[in-house]
Amino acid sequence: MTASARTPARPATAASAAVLNDGLAVSIRDLKKAYVLAGGTVHALRGVSFDVPTGDFVSIMGPSGSGKSTLLNLLGCLDRPTGGEFYLGPDNVAQMSDDELADVRASRLGFVFQSFNLLPALTVLENIELPLHYSGRLGRDSRQRCEELADKVGLGDRLDHRPMQLSGGQQQRVAIARSLVNDPWFLLADEPTGNLDTATTREILDLLTGLNEEGRTIILVTHEPEVADLTKRTVVLRDGLVVYDGHPDGSRAALDASRRKDGPNGAR
Repeated sequence: MTASARTPARPATAASAAVLNDGLAVSIRDLKKAYVLAGGTVHALRGVSFDVPTGDFVSIMGPSGSGKSTLLNLLGCLDRPTGGEFYLGPDNVAQMSDDELADVRASRLGFVFQSFNLLPALTVLENIELPLHYSGRLGRDSRQRCEELADKVGLGDRLDHRPMQLSGGQQQRVAIARSLVNDPWFLLADEPTGNLDTATTREILDLLTGLNEEGRTIILVTHEPEVADLTKRTVVLRDGLVVYDGHPDGSRAALDASRRKDGPNGAR
């Protein structure tokens, strides 16, 4: 693989990502992140490495102070590492400029947030269309695609509703449809069920599982073992390092061990 900070991020489908990078949606190697503060240097990530094959469904877990939030920001191209490599498709994202990172966020990633992040003044359809509007790609065909995505998540009969007219689960369905509108290489879901009741949590997880069964790559950050159990694989962080990477069944022992240890100052 040849990394180039000068190669602009380009829209592509999840399928093409597999061809470009040997079937890996994401590959990170020895990823580090340090913050220089008045009191000294804080090492939030100390050398994290793992791959996410195209079509995988990975949960990321860890106690407070494990580095989970820092990793989330790096995977979402909201920050740059201070060391290591982060490949998305063929490109080393760690070396990209601010403009290239913005391109990546707009064309290659789909985001699902705990708090939904819908615009209250917009309808369901308009919220789904929003990423296309920002990228200047909203047209007749793309509008039809947005309507199809709304139907896919069970909201085809609520296109003109606004967020305040929807339940929490319905709002999260809008957010999931919005995350798919650019045909991203992977979905990054940050505690997507954190604000939902048990029954609605199961509905959203069933929806995500269905998307994964269709071939979508999903990275899901959660603190709930019951949610992680429904993914294919769990990565557990502690003190800025990966301490477990395997089937969710084996992650509980790693989590229990993590909670019995105090992390060093500053792992986030």
